[in-house]
Amino acid sequence: MTADSQAILVPHTEEDTHAGHPAQGVNTALLGMLLFIGSEVMFFAGLFGAYFNTRATALGLGQPWPPQGLDTVIEPGIVPIAATIILILSSGTMQWGLWRIRKGDRTGMNRALALTLIMGITFLLLQAYDYLSLVSEHGFGINSGIYGSLFFTMTGFHGAHVFGGVVGISVILLRGLNGQFSAKHHIAVEAVSAYWHFVDIVWIGLFTTLYFLK
Repeated sequence: MTADSQAILVPHTEEDTHAGHPAQGVNTALLGMLLFIGSEVMFFAGLFGAYFNTRATALGLGQPWPPQGLDTVIEPGIVPIAATIILILSSGTMQWGLWRIRKGDRTGMNRALALTLIMGITFLLLQAYDYLSLVSEHGFGINSGIYGSLFFTMTGFHGAHVFGGVVGISVILLRGLNGQFSAKHHIAVEAVSAYWHFVDIVWIGLFTTLYFLK
């Protein structure tokens, strides 16, 4: 039996395969998250499109936007500004956690994730408080015409995405506390981090549109 025939009969091990053909491309789990984020980009693009189309139609007809009586209701007061600052800072702590685990610092990652989780929950509480204030003090709700429907639909769906991010961060934090991540194996942290940055960017767009451009 020749050396070539022996090579054919002897199966290659996983180590041999990876040694000769190193892994390339994006991890499938991370790719799945990126594709999901792409679909959510289209979703929010539709909401922004509906808002600006309605706004342009109203202004084209000579009608005020926001509708008269609501122009002073939606103001960038202390609560939405504080919520925005907290969410932006949470994106920084999330990235910090990702950098720490890339260096093998699981403790640093866990601390950053815990801080990010607290910030995410705080944002949701502030948003809930802002909703209650708008309804109780101004009678402004989702049934307050097309403007109210758009405002609460856009911010409400974003809040639902923040809640989803909070759940995701909670899961990877629990896994991190159980020692499941390392410098070489932390793809779940990468995926949740990408999602959280997406949520942050969307809110910046919403905040600018709803509270300043109107």
